[in-house]
Amino acid sequence: MIIGITQRVDKIDSYNEYRDSLDQRLIDWVIKSGFLPVPIPNTLVSLHNQNHTDLLNWIQKIKINAILLSGGNDIGDIKHRDLTEKYLLSWAEKNKKPVLGICRGMQMMGIYSGVSLKEVGGHIKTKHRLLFEKKHKLFLPSTVNSFHNFSLDQCPEKFDILARSEAGDIEAIKHMSLPWEGWMWHPERESSFNEIDTMRLKKIMYDK
Repeated sequence: MIIGITQRVDKIDSYNEYRDSLDQRLIDWVIKSGFLPVPIPNTLVSLHNQNHTDLLNWIQKIKINAILLSGGNDIGDIKHRDLTEKYLLSWAEKNKKPVLGICRGMQMMGIYSGVSLKEVGGHIKTKHRLLFEKKHKLFLPSTVNSFHNFSLDQCPEKFDILARSEAGDIEAIKHMSLPWEGWMWHPERESSFNEIDTMRLKKIMYDK
């Protein structure tokens, strides 16, 4: 299965360049989970119309089976990336493709689904426990890392909350009918990949 992964955009002032980039550990995690990762460029969308034909043609030629929305960049800072991810979610919704949103990726899933973000404190370079909702305790890690300043202000329509932080902020969501899930933690930033994260990724990818 081919998983298309969105990329952060970094401005390199010394070269006057904008570069798409990914943490190599995220690529490693996807490969070790049994999938083929393909980075998705941020330059295929159009700022002038909603067709985004170049991005659609790229998706079809590469034969993407699923989408992983990666972390990095605050939403609103890089317009090309925002448009890329919104189109990918629209494409995945139309074609019922699996999607995992990591950190910013989960935030984008929420915004795409009509909710807003709120600022949160105490979520940068730390770890915290997850408080599980309903029957989902066995399918998520008990403790996760945290690298974000924003969280969803409420659960999006057509999603269930899987877990919250101890402060009550939403940490994981799952779509009620599509194979979509969002996590606010970064599986690639663990010193050793968590087997629960890997098993959950496989469940998302094959739960059609």
